[in-house]
Amino acid sequence: MTSSAGTAVMPLRVDAAHKKYGDVQALAGASLEVQPGKLIGLLGPNGAGKTTLIRAIAGRVLLDSGTIELFGRTLTARDPRPEIGVVPQELAVYDKLTARENLEVFGRLYGVTGPTLRERVERALEWSDLKERAGDMVKKYSGGMKRRLNIACSLIHAPTLVLLDEPTVGVDPQSRERIYEMLASLQSTGVSVVLTTHHLEEAEQRCERIVIIDRGRIVASGTLAELVRSALGKSRVAEITLDSVWPESAPLPADSRLDGDRRTLHAEVDDLTLRMPVVFQDIARAGRQAVNVKMSGATLHEVFIALTGRELRE
Repeated sequence: MTSSAGTAVMPLRVDAAHKKYGDVQALAGASLEVQPGKLIGLLGPNGAGKTTLIRAIAGRVLLDSGTIELFGRTLTARDPRPEIGVVPQELAVYDKLTARENLEVFGRLYGVTGPTLRERVERALEWSDLKERAGDMVKKYSGGMKRRLNIACSLIHAPTLVLLDEPTVGVDPQSRERIYEMLASLQSTGVSVVLTTHHLEEAEQRCERIVIIDRGRIVASGTLAELVRSALGKSRVAEITLDSVWPESAPLPADSRLDGDRRTLHAEVDDLTLRMPVVFQDIARAGRQAVNVKMSGATLHEVFIALTGRELRE
């Protein structure tokens, strides 16, 4: 969607969202922006406010304060939001209907009828890789097939902003891969996607931007590289395999540690050009040689723990 001047309009902007349930502060000033055609991962510990934020954007939760802008217009509680497609974590399909029948039912609920509905149903079956099983009752489907149908039914009205709550929970790796292929095809048409997930590696590999929420506040957002720099600095880790065990009498290089086998050295490195020669000199002084070196950067898991102080699942 573009403005009258031809520039892209921000699909979603949430500013200072607050929501309280009794004594529980679910959202405490959360702010969020979603750029056109981006896949955004929303991460946080259980109870951090992820689902409440998604439901508020979808219009299913009324904020105590704060604003939500959808494609440039500020929403009120009663505003329709046809641009949004919401895919819940809980499967919301009818087991005793076929895939085609499910899509037709959801299409009509969204106001899609006639030739447009027939065309979209066929396209959705193709898109979700369910065409060959379109006439089977859903109760015969695997978990991954049901999950793909769940997504297809939620998007039959062709939204331009998609919100998914744990879209790959409980599915096998093949189905997870297929779901991300589906989301990538959406992005290729300019659709913006926001998803919550507990799979940190999945978010690290798939999401273009990552937003971390904790205790109802957005504590960080950006690309993985930006989050690593802001949370952990620029240091990397050199994993050095030695030709023999490190001698008990020799001091370790600064900012380094040994594995239990005493043949693998892990050294934190800020500047490869200056730091690595010093590490190699220390190894040589200990009478050892490096037989293999592997460099690694920080992971999203390390960033998450640094920012929230706790594991994702609690």
